[in-house]
Amino acid sequence: MNIPSTPFIAGEYIVKHVENRWEQRGCLDLRRAVFCAEQQVFDGDDRDAIDEQAISIAAIACVAGIAEDVVGTVRIHRVDDTGLWQGSRLAVHPHYRGAAWLGTQLIVHAVSTAHALGCTRFLATVQVQNLRLFEKLAWRQLRALSVQGRPHVLMEADLSAALYAPRLETELRFYGSARKAAA
Repeated sequence: MNIPSTPFIAGEYIVKHVENRWEQRGCLDLRRAVFCAEQQVFDGDDRDAIDEQAISIAAIACVAGIAEDVVGTVRIHRVDDTGLWQGSRLAVHPHYRGAAWLGTQLIVHAVSTAHALGCTRFLATVQVQNLRLFEKLAWRQLRALSVQGRPHVLMEADLSAALYAPRLETELRFYGSARKAAA
């Protein structure tokens, strides 16, 4: 008899600035799995020069309070001295995509961190399938563009929105199920 297996989904998460080698490796592995293998946006590796200056943020699933696996990531960087920042490479592991809040927490933490570090304008290039999520989070579309031959939209976060209040904490814990609610 074949019994379908359901992957274990943690109930506790840390969203934090990457500090350790295993966290950085987990973020890069997840990005490669999502952007290279799954979506085939990049061929083999998505790393670029921005990685050298970016603040990487990880969503880490915990088991019994102990950090286990990177299940989401995003990176942010200062573009220039005018206060312009940009976010990129938002990725969530396929088993955890049922929790829109996980991607939301990565976005909110990224923008709030940049805001605390002097950001006056925050932009991101967003895949078309993610527009609705960003619009719900107080982002507006600026213009359509193409990245690697795929449709994207340049978007801007509304820094006056309460959810983007400047935040200096580098680590936050969240509790909740990442499973989709049964229909």
